[in-house]
Amino acid sequence: MASHAAPRVRRPVTTRIDEHLPVDHKLSKVYRVGAGLTGLVLLVFGILGLTHRIGFFSVGGDTVMSMNTNGALSVLSILVGLLLLYGMLVGGNLASTMNIVLGLLFIASGFVNLALLDTSLNFLAFRIPNVLFSFVVGVMLMWFGMYGRVGSALPHDNPYWRARHPEEAAREQRAGRPEPTRRPDQAPR
Repeated sequence: MASHAAPRVRRPVTTRIDEHLPVDHKLSKVYRVGAGLTGLVLLVFGILGLTHRIGFFSVGGDTVMSMNTNGALSVLSILVGLLLLYGMLVGGNLASTMNIVLGLLFIASGFVNLALLDTSLNFLAFRIPNVLFSFVVGVMLMWFGMYGRVGSALPHDNPYWRARHPEEAAREQRAGRPEPTRRPDQAPR
């Protein structure tokens, strides 16, 4: 058994997170929708914050959409929203990778701002609803970005599965049989 597992250890997976996804692949729609919806929410939040003419670093408790905000947070929300909308327009791996990276940044921001609550360093005027929003948006963006890219049961026609298993994919193609949509060890439903 150990000799069977040894070749896997000697040949690490060389798939990069930004490998090319076919332009017309159905996964691109998921990445685009995730980036677009999140970008739109952030854009609306930022614009509403700016229209209230709140001070740039005000921590006075001004709220928009039930969350505290100030001018700095509003501008930051607009910039990130525009970045996500750009990812939606481009689609493909850019949108997926952008969703994953920004999702991680939102989660990190939630933890950092949770630690800064009620301190003089809370210059973005975060409160608990803002922290929870950061966590939810971060997890949502990561889910949208990782959808179809990671998992133990990716179908064999998935381009990421094919990139991670080139020998098996080539063997299936040489055999001339249609690529299964499930793993061979899975029972049909």
